This record gives sequence, C-alpha cells and structure tokens, in this order.
Amino acid sequence: MLTIFNEKDIQQFVTPREGETKLGECVAVINPKKELQKELENSDASFVILGVPEDIGVRMNGGNGGAHTAFIPALKSFLNTQQNQFVDGNDILVLGYLDCLDDVYSFDVSDRERGDLLVKSIDKELSNLIKLIVESGKTPIIIGGGHNNAYGNIKGLSQAKKKPVNVINLDAHTDLRRLEERHSGNGFSYALHEGFINKYFMFGLHENYTPQYIFEMIHDNLNLEYNTFEELEVYQSTSFEGELQRAENFIQDTAFGIEIDLDCIQHFPSSAMTPSGFTPQQARRFTHSFGKLSNAAYLHICEGAPAVVKDEIANGQVGKYISYLISDFIKAKSN
Repeated sequence: MLTIFNEKDIQQFVTPREGETKLGECVAVINPKKELQKELENSDASFVILGVPEDIGVRMNGGNGGAHTAFIPALKSFLNTQQNQFVDGNDILVLGYLDCLDDVYSFDVSDRERGDLLVKSIDKELSNLIKLIVESGKTPIIIGGGHNNAYGNIKGLSQAKKKPVNVINLDAHTDLRRLEERHSGNGFSYALHEGFINKYFMFGLHENYTPQYIFEMIHDNLNLEYNTFEELEVYQSTSFEGELQRAENFIQDTAFGIEIDLDCIQHFPSSAMTPSGFTPQQARRFTHSFGKLSNAAYLHICEGAPAVVKDEIANGQVGKYISYLISDFIKAKSN
C-alpha cells in the first residue's frame, strides 16, 4: 500500500528559480528496492513526511468527503518553500503515501462493513509505518486524510516506545465516540481502549458539538483533560497562552503526538468547516509551542479538504497553510 517517492517524483513538484534553492531540491528520498527500515536508519534526515490521502473514515462518520485532496497540494507547497537559515531541506525525508485512492473512489458509504474493514486496513499499515519511523530515530510528519488516522499514529508511537503515550489534540471535537465501526470520530476511543494512550488533552472543543456522555467520560478519567473554544474566545474565562502552558504541563512528561484537525480553524476548507473557530495564526502558535518540547514525537495534520470548496484557489491556499504548519513544527524541533 505504501507508494515511495523517488527523486524524479519530487522534482515534478518543484519549480526552480535561478539564484534560489527550494526545499524540494534538498530533501532526501529512499531507495524502494532496499529494506525500508535500513534505509530509514541510514538516512541523516530527522523528519519523515508521509501522506495518507483518504476520506473513508470521514464519510463513515457522516462528514463531507474530500480529505484525500489535501496531501499533494500541501507537499507541492512545502517543497517549493525556500531553503534558508530557518529551515534545512537536508534534514527532511519525503517517504511517500499510503495509496488507498482506488478504495476512496469506489467506496459506497452505505456499505458499513466494507468501510470498517478499509479503515482498519489503513490503521494497520499506518501504525506499522509510524513504528518503523520512530524506531529509526526519526520524527514522522503525517498529512491526511481523516482524523481516523490518529489511531494508527498513536498505536505506532506507543509500540515503538513500548509504553502508552500522551496526545495533544487541537480540535473542535474529542473523537471519543463509541467503539462501533471504525471512523474519524473514534480513533482516540480505540487508542484509549487498547491501552496506547496514557494522557490525552483536547484543546478548543466546541461545546455545541460534544455529547454529554463524552463530557461525563472525560470528567471520570483523570488522564483526560480539555478546554473549550468558548472558554478561550467567547467567555474569555481563560487565556490561549495560559491554556498552552496548562496543556504542556499535562502531557510533556513522556513521548506525545501533536494532532491538528483543520476543522477547528475558522472558514478553513475541511470535512466539517466552521464559521467560528481559531485563527490560522493561533494554530501555528499551537504547533510551535508543542513542537519545541523535547518529547514531541510526531505531527499529524488532518481533515483539510480543498475539494469541499468550489473555488480554484482552494488547493493552493490549503496546501500553503499546511506547509506553514509543517515548517513551524520543523523549526520548533530544530531550534
């Protein structure tokens, strides 16, 4: 299922300019004919970019399709970023993507059994890859795709570390729905149930879209913590900076993943677009704040869906913004 990029693939995305150097002219790739783990271990790069372009989990959860359309615009934008004193392409390996596009295009959401099997198949492939990447001493940067893929990220990290791990999630939703068919709303539920999560902090929940049974579950578990968007931006009963610190104190004691669901950003083309949400700058501040912590072990950016907006510039704008988040994370981890 893994499609590995070669140098020629990368160069197709890069627009060279005389006198300048783009990241895509410097990033590393691996030899697909050699053993993946050995290639990862032998690479000098610190970061590994992996795409998961699918929207099956989103549609299984009743969301709008299109999350499979964000990875390529994001990668293209990132590879055309300037190589300069702030970011070094030589420290980045572009691995490739999990190719499930045939299933994406042929999937009928009414076939719940098939959808469950497809999401679980992606779970297995992704968790194995994340485990390999982390065991090789690298930091994965995963571009989705639906938020169902949080499960594979968390499981892979936990298995690589041989213990439960922590998670910080910038999201309008908890994704702690019931243990039913696998979809984008229960990735964290399954990771908790199977013992891969130790502590989980949900940052910026929307009060209108969180069921009471989930709030009760959170309140009954000392290892689950949250704040709401309304507390931060409407009632202003607490501050964004203060909550960054509180969340940091909660999750920084062991390896943790950074999850960013783009549906928390106001007017952002995503599977669950919102007219009220965080600003793009706040999400970048969030990424930098947690990326600079030594235990930050991966970045997952999901649910971007330029296809949901009937606008020719949406692809470029979504791609460019995801590229900012990737570079913010790399800069934070590198300094």
